[in-house]
Amino acid sequence: MSAAYEDRALYQGDVWVRIDTLPRIMAEGWRRNLMDGGVVSVVRTPFQWSMGSPVIEIETGGYQGDVGLYVPEVQLAEALALLGFEPEEQEAADAPAAGMPDTDRADT
Repeated sequence: MSAAYEDRALYQGDVWVRIDTLPRIMAEGWRRNLMDGGVVSVVRTPFQWSMGSPVIEIETGGYQGDVGLYVPEVQLAEALALLGFEPEEQEAADAPAAGMPDTDRADT
């Protein structure tokens, strides 16, 4: 199953920016690095947004495919630095994405 995720999304009233789309296990590793550096992150599966880890899908051996890894827009530069992205890559990531935030809101 190959999922497609927006570059920017509205989640709990804030704009979140997708760092990348990766296999679930990699995204959870990146999330740990971000958390250790003080950056909040969420994983978006085709089914839900997930702020906590481990989540039920991991515990039950459920969805392990590609997920979107998102950080709040205000922490984007910090997140990219923590993950080791070069400044040129940060500038490209900071450029406005086509199609601004969607209206997908979740309260979980």
